[in-house]
Amino acid sequence: MTKQIAFSFLLFILPFASGAREGMWIPTLLEQNIAEMQAMGFELTEEDIYSVNQSSMKDAIVHFGGGCTGELISAEGLLVTNYHCGYSEIQSHSSVENDYLTNGFWASSRNEELPNKGLSVTFLISIEDVTDKVLDGTGKLASPASVDSLVAINMEIIKRDAKEKSGYDANIKPFYEGNQFYLFLTETFTDVRLVGAPPSSIGKFGGDTDNWVWPRHTGDFSLFRIYAGKDNKPANYSPENIPYAPRSFFPIDITGIEEGDFTMVFGYPGTTQQYLPSHEVKIILEDTDPDRVAIRDIKLDILERHMEKDDETRIKYAAKHASTSNSWKKWQGEIIGLKRLKTIESKKEEEKEFAQWVASDTIRNEKFGNILPGFDSLYPIFTPISKAYTYYLECIYRGTDVFRNFQFAEKVGSMASTQQEVTMANIEDLFKDYSKEVDCEVFVKLTSKYFEDLPNLANTPPFAGIISQKDVEKKLRNLYMKSFLCDKKSMLAMAANPSSAKTKQKKEADELYRLLEALKQNFSSITNIEYWDVKQQLNALQKRYVNALLELNLGKQMYPDANSTLRVSYGKVEGFEPRNGVKFRHYTTIDGIAEKAALGIDDYHIDTKLQELITKKDFGRYVATDGTLPVCFTASNHTTGGNSGSPVINAKGHLVGINFDRCWEGTMSDIDFDPEKCRNISLDMRYMLFIIEKYAGSSHLMSEMKIIE
Repeated sequence: MTKQIAFSFLLFILPFASGAREGMWIPTLLEQNIAEMQAMGFELTEEDIYSVNQSSMKDAIVHFGGGCTGELISAEGLLVTNYHCGYSEIQSHSSVENDYLTNGFWASSRNEELPNKGLSVTFLISIEDVTDKVLDGTGKLASPASVDSLVAINMEIIKRDAKEKSGYDANIKPFYEGNQFYLFLTETFTDVRLVGAPPSSIGKFGGDTDNWVWPRHTGDFSLFRIYAGKDNKPANYSPENIPYAPRSFFPIDITGIEEGDFTMVFGYPGTTQQYLPSHEVKIILEDTDPDRVAIRDIKLDILERHMEKDDETRIKYAAKHASTSNSWKKWQGEIIGLKRLKTIESKKEEEKEFAQWVASDTIRNEKFGNILPGFDSLYPIFTPISKAYTYYLECIYRGTDVFRNFQFAEKVGSMASTQQEVTMANIEDLFKDYSKEVDCEVFVKLTSKYFEDLPNLANTPPFAGIISQKDVEKKLRNLYMKSFLCDKKSMLAMAANPSSAKTKQKKEADELYRLLEALKQNFSSITNIEYWDVKQQLNALQKRYVNALLELNLGKQMYPDANSTLRVSYGKVEGFEPRNGVKFRHYTTIDGIAEKAALGIDDYHIDTKLQELITKKDFGRYVATDGTLPVCFTASNHTTGGNSGSPVINAKGHLVGINFDRCWEGTMSDIDFDPEKCRNISLDMRYMLFIIEKYAGSSHLMSEMKIIE
């Protein structure tokens, strides 16, 4: 091997041998990281973070609702997560008469805590590497499909045996694109009750204006309590249940944070894609992200116009608007970040160096030599199919409420009579937060865009016969307004007689039903025949590519992509420079809330009570040394979606913040991490406690917590 090639390999390895700020690490493998963490100031051990034999930090952390993180802050099951993580629950309990979104909610006793249908929290019990067991027998198989089939069989056997032996739920997750597998034993609680939430003017202060942006002044927290049976085990909701007694909970440290302090984020990051080839990044940057942003532009404009008209619509669509706008803004930042970092170009350079490494050894060339050529041949086929896939998901599947109604109607005829009561309840839920006028406009605009931007689809049967080429929007509106799918009484009547000939005739005669059925069937044919055929081949290549990277980086740290499993990331409190001539410090204070409120922007509304506390500087024991009250701070922890609500832990293992966002300039970190600009944004615990004690007057909650002063 020449010196030139060896130097090239070193350049390629460096991005994967990440430093302190980059990486989402499996907590069972922290012996690789603990020395570095301690050198940065961490005062505890890996056993304090994760242990099976004794209580540890992992026992104070939950996967909240399947999409966020929460942490226990008392011995009586009290947990905290983000306001936006609990937003749908707060919204579901709200009405014009009891507008908890506007006024907040604070239970003054356990009897007032509100149950939440469908909400669950999950604790991790243990993690075990089961790679050898999962891959047993696959070495002799030639095709990716046969490997996947045997892997699935092996996983089911391992999960079944683990559940029988332990009594806990068992799940297996792939890591490194299916090159490693870990078994997770978990325990899930379904009686989770809302305890407290500030008004949206605090919990969502800054709204869409500030979302993904620093500086922030958002009190992004909500409080829940886990209830259990009298044996402290999971139990369905019952008034007889008692507060859960956790194995561990976090003390809250209000002594303050300083720039350079060690921070650790411990939570459930959703998805990252650090090891994508340049072709996939190109699709995301040039097609997928721009398409999703453009489609959601249309939807958000419609929702906002209608929500401004009356409070009933505002409350109904609050959670839907929030979920739609969050990713919409994130994708815009991701586009800018990937362009700024020239990620496509850097990926191509890495692939060039990878090809040199492969070609320099005969055995490696036989093993990995066809990976990059495979990408080159498959991605030109995959790109247009991927665009159609994105359009269907955004315009049809996720775009409009009526498609969800259609899916229920489609299933009704095949449901057993014992499910009828459940079906009726589901239909009530469908129409609870629904406006025919609003959804009709969303449906018309997004479906029109679907056919306009995919003209080959619009001109093929059966769509050419359903949608006239003239006055498409008028035609779509007529279909919508006449459909039984948009009328609760008609849907309930259908559910009452699901197998009747009349119900079947109703579906066949309904033009909107037939259109949505045709769209779904067309999508299924594309995805099952074209999309997944190519995608399966790409996935097999990606698995081998990451396997090659593991071999290339043997003996070096290479963290796996996030996959909604419990991870540790660590860094330090620090500000950043988003662009030339601009430097942000690492924290904000309550003075910034008053400054923003003075601008007169709706997202910066401040209520009278908080204004009075700010004017009086009545900050109590939470005041900082400079006489003001800290609100939020930034640090260099690697986070992503799912880390919302994660505890931010200091060097002593105490809770100092709640992670809730990333800076807009660093939202490309799911694909390409920039240590200079990637910052996570967290709520300072002093501001949360100030709101609970001084604003809400909920001293009974304060007495549950262990506060370090």
